[in-house]
Amino acid sequence: MAEQISEKIIARLCLYKRILNELQADNALSIYSHELASRAGVTAAQLRRDIMTVGYVGSPTKGYEISGLLHGISHFLEGSNTGTTAIVGVGNIGRAILAYIGLDTSSMRITACFDQDPAKIGEVFYGTRCYNLDELDTRIQQYNIKSAILAVPATAAQVVADKLVENNIRGIMNFAPVQLQVPQSVYVDNINLAVSLEKVHYFARQ
Repeated sequence: MAEQISEKIIARLCLYKRILNELQADNALSIYSHELASRAGVTAAQLRRDIMTVGYVGSPTKGYEISGLLHGISHFLEGSNTGTTAIVGVGNIGRAILAYIGLDTSSMRITACFDQDPAKIGEVFYGTRCYNLDELDTRIQQYNIKSAILAVPATAAQVVADKLVENNIRGIMNFAPVQLQVPQSVYVDNINLAVSLEKVHYFARQ
């Protein structure tokens, strides 16, 4: 079994990838470790240790070649397949996520979205078609989806999560304000905007 990489390292690699994408869009060719570390808010030593995880080596005189490092991180995070995901729930949060991902420069793509509202089924939101939730199993197989974004009310979250797990979804980003009960093999990232705002408000008062 491959060595388990910590969640913090994966999060930093995702951040480096985003920064490198932005640099590449600006036609930059290379960057030194201390420059990339400064942009990411980490130490140069930490960044170099993280990059060693990927197996990419820079040049002491020229730094990291941006295209090469970006390819190395992308391959490490995604393997040989472009990442695809689905979103369940096309309310205000769901549509905001669809709009944001559509503008994003990463390789992650939302290939399908699901809802139970007849007015939304069959519509295309920011380039992504909305299907009836009853079609979840069929569409997950069709698009080879491995992860999902859950943007449904708390009362429906566990039922939908169970259905996702039954269809071999192994990663869930959960925007519903409820703790999901899933097998240990399924990774869940709980995004609670209210808690985050409360933390920001607390530290703003200090």
